[in-house]
Amino acid sequence: MTGGALEAHVGVGRRAGFRLDVALSAEPGEIVAIMGSSGAGKSTLLSAIAGLVRLDEGRIVVDGWEVASSRPRRHVPPAQRGVVLLGQEPRLFPHLTARENVAFGPRSRGVARDVARGDADEWLWRVGLPGSGGHRPDELSGGQQQRVAVARALATSPKVLLLDEPLTALDAETAGDLRALLHEQLHATRSTTLLVTHDAVDAAALAQRLVVVEDGAVTQEGTVREVLTTPATRFAAAVAGTNRLVGVARDGGWCARTGDTEIVLRSADSASRAAAREDGTPLAALVRPGAVRIEPVHEESWTGALRLAAQAAPEEGSWLARIVRLEQTPAGARIHTESPAVAVDVSADAVAERGLAAGLPVRLRVAPADVRLVAAG
Repeated sequence: MTGGALEAHVGVGRRAGFRLDVALSAEPGEIVAIMGSSGAGKSTLLSAIAGLVRLDEGRIVVDGWEVASSRPRRHVPPAQRGVVLLGQEPRLFPHLTARENVAFGPRSRGVARDVARGDADEWLWRVGLPGSGGHRPDELSGGQQQRVAVARALATSPKVLLLDEPLTALDAETAGDLRALLHEQLHATRSTTLLVTHDAVDAAALAQRLVVVEDGAVTQEGTVREVLTTPATRFAAAVAGTNRLVGVARDGGWCARTGDTEIVLRSADSASRAAAREDGTPLAALVRPGAVRIEPVHEESWTGALRLAAQAAPEEGSWLARIVRLEQTPAGARIHTESPAVAVDVSADAVAERGLAAGLPVRLRVAPADVRLVAAG
């Protein structure tokens, strides 16, 4: 089984002041990840391709067949498109067994009952549920139900498979197992797949290409590695787990001004220095949260800290910032500061030892070895 090619230009006015206008494509058998913040339009995009939302503008072609168009108006019903949408919830038929759920799609297309049931058992074996065909959904765990849903989706041999955050509702261990299952089966069946996810691990583990959607439009696309190593927006940088600070090139380094403060960063990387060759060129500095050092200052008020900073000589790679919030992480805490917005990863004991709290001024330091400069814009 090999999926079909997809060409889609989706224009949908979803609500007042918001419009989705996204063009994307996928080659037969290609897996494309789609990432974006909440409300960016990702689910609306998949719903339009599946036929659950009508186009206001655009065109959708599945395996050479136009299934939707705004001019002339055309809308092929969802069941006839060869497209399957799987979301966070398995949505299995509660009155049917796992075997009957998987066999439902082939049976509705005219496959003989015995053949469909035999194929269903084969699919249940492939997703790690041998011998579970006679169980109803309420007799299965959440992870097992999602495995049945994956088997049901693939059993129909879809031209295009749409996955809308299928791992979000699962615990970490179950999600990891299902991620491995998807990797194995999507590549084995060469299913053309669009995967909406909020997790960079899903994109890196499953997809060949990554499309970033923000405010209803594509802001970046490329191979997963390209997007994660050179994020073009602040959101993409957050997904990649790095800070992205926008400024300009100056004297072979990066420079930006926030209020009365000028921040200067330099990079030890030769490619970064080449990117900063021409003064005034828009430039982004990429810095990992774990590479930023954070130090308390001897003033609890912001105005007092600014006064002391103004009296001291400016120092490259160092600036004054204010903590806006703290978040717990598996390794400790992530400190978020403003002007500019920078995330800093520290251990939990460092938070207590340094007395770090929201509202306090701190000094941030970044070494040239931890700075990478890329063109911005």
